[in-house]
Amino acid sequence: MSARPKPEPEPAHGLRTHGRFWVASLPWAWMGLFVALPFALIVGVSVSTPELSVPPYISPLAHGPDGASYQRLRDELAQLVHLGQRGAELQYLRAYGNSLALAALTTLCCLALGYPFAYHIARSREGMRNTLLMLVMLPFWTSFLLRVYAWMGLLDSSEVGLINQLLLRLALIEQPLPLLYNSGAVLAGMVYSYLPFMVLPLYANLVKLDIHLLEAARDLGATPWRTFLWITLPLSRRGIVAGSMLVFIPAVGEFVIPDLLGGGGVMMIGRRIWDDFGPNQDWPMASAVAVVMVLLLVLPIVVLHRHGREAGGRL
Repeated sequence: MSARPKPEPEPAHGLRTHGRFWVASLPWAWMGLFVALPFALIVGVSVSTPELSVPPYISPLAHGPDGASYQRLRDELAQLVHLGQRGAELQYLRAYGNSLALAALTTLCCLALGYPFAYHIARSREGMRNTLLMLVMLPFWTSFLLRVYAWMGLLDSSEVGLINQLLLRLALIEQPLPLLYNSGAVLAGMVYSYLPFMVLPLYANLVKLDIHLLEAARDLGATPWRTFLWITLPLSRRGIVAGSMLVFIPAVGEFVIPDLLGGGGVMMIGRRIWDDFGPNQDWPMASAVAVVMVLLLVLPIVVLHRHGREAGGRL
């Protein structure tokens, strides 16, 4: 009695191919709908005129692009190049400079403070890691605006401010210090707000570090500092790059913290965009400023991404 032939399995190659196509197309569809399309709209508004840009929006293509907003930015750049015009008001370029400088300082401060935090959490007992991570993420349980207002109470420049109260009671100062409405207050608020975005990627990278490499370095006579510089720090490079991107990119366009803790005295690009969209009703100028800001962020993003890829290839 001959055995029955086994039924051949149905071809599933086409089904898998279609499934992969739809899964891969979802991120591109998301990026196109929520990133590319809004950015294209902003670009269209930036080359329009104030009369055509305020809703209901009229495409500038029907009337010809204007481009006066980019001309104003180019004029400011020309004034900056020609140093003889020192009295010129470089409102937008100064806002760009302040934004990039404060974002860079925020990233460096978050890295200096967040790396020890992440290293300590990664080297803690497994039972303590979840508790420490919860403490890092605990500020997210409170409204972002309330946390900024709390910093206003801490840094108040009068005797009401908690820090000034403490310093006065300890007789360390004779009169309240001007802690609020300056660049230092803005920097402190931004470091506090963005520190978890640096700690979490660093922790995710450091917790996977092979402890046997550190033990081998100690056995070979390396000091703890040398072990950190030659083993731990290079192997945590991807976490540093990821955390720096998560901090630097949103910090450049920050609006709430400079507005509340800076009191209008620290002009950043987010405030300039808000002024042009709001009180000034100059939507083309605000859109042009936003487009240029995105272009300015392309270079640091590419550099950080390239360093992250190089670090990943060496692991």
